Amino acid sequence: MRLATYNVEWFNALFDDGGGLLGDNEWSARHGVTRAEQIAAVGIVLTAIDADAVMIIEAPDDSRGRSCVRALESFARQMGLRARKALLGFANDTQQEIALLYDPDVMSAAHDPLGEPTGKHGSADAPRFDGVFRIDLDIDATEDLVRFSKPPLEVALQVHGGMALRLIGVHLKSKAPHGAVDAADAMRIAIASRRKQLAQAVWLRKRVRAQLKGGGPMIVLGDLNDGPGLDEYEDLFGRSSVEIIMGRSEPKDLQLFDPNARAALGTRIGGLHTTARFYLSHRKRYMQALLDYIMVSHDLRARGPAWRIWHPFDDPGCWGNPELSAALLTASDHFPVTLDIDLTS
Repeated sequence: MRLATYNVEWFNALFDDGGGLLGDNEWSARHGVTRAEQIAAVGIVLTAIDADAVMIIEAPDDSRGRSCVRALESFARQMGLRARKALLGFANDTQQEIALLYDPDVMSAAHDPLGEPTGKHGSADAPRFDGVFRIDLDIDATEDLVRFSKPPLEVALQVHGGMALRLIGVHLKSKAPHGAVDAADAMRIAIASRRKQLAQAVWLRKRVRAQLKGGGPMIVLGDLNDGPGLDEYEDLFGRSSVEIIMGRSEPKDLQLFDPNARAALGTRIGGLHTTARFYLSHRKRYMQALLDYIMVSHDLRARGPAWRIWHPFDDPGCWGNPELSAALLTASDHFPVTLDIDLTS
């Protein structure tokens, strides 16, 4: 069975309010790419990976007059994808949802949020992801109130004739210091944003730990927009979101594992696997980063899963297929990550 995570940059901009595709020659939200070109490219990529379930990051907007599920199922139908049924959790107001596309012939899936709902005063005990988390972010003896701008999607997954497991789809993101009046103000905003992101990672880790203590298999997958060595504030806080969520300092049976994250955490200088490619206009060059992960529990790791980053330059299967390589570069600034694993018993 194949599970995947894929951040499709501004997927929402490819649909009209009815969920229909805008397959024209107007510009998409990707620089220098038309909507028709991006639609075709995303279709080629999703067809190539042929996943039984794919966590879509930056899924189409779900709001008044727009439906994420309708848009994704319309896309899957037009592209002839096996993963043709869509599942949405808590919608957000960023126009970038987290949603699951899956093959209903192979599995069933339901949004199954854990934790208690909270009022505006929040809770310190890993509340439901659409709630408020209380945590002291800056050791000033005053608790801060933290919310997810993109609440994680908790999925109860049942493989037909196979295992039941939990997925958590995530998109953690530090905001750029927009509106800063000077360098000092930009640093203040950036540090506050990073602190909030780490608080969200702590919240997520609490949920992961509780699940693992209960003995259930689970997978955390998505875009953490953070990782070892990614920015200059890592040393200030000591750990990245990736390390917190994986629980590297905890007993083995309470840890999550991703080989690409593990390799990166052990490397200060040298080659790294990467899942995203961004153009830096001020430097006139591309930067690559490891941002997308599929983290599995200890019991699932024992099943011998195989990870693959569908990188157009680094993966031989992608590099050897010119149409797929071009589509990967056109479709998004992120590349899919897949996990092949036996979940049949």
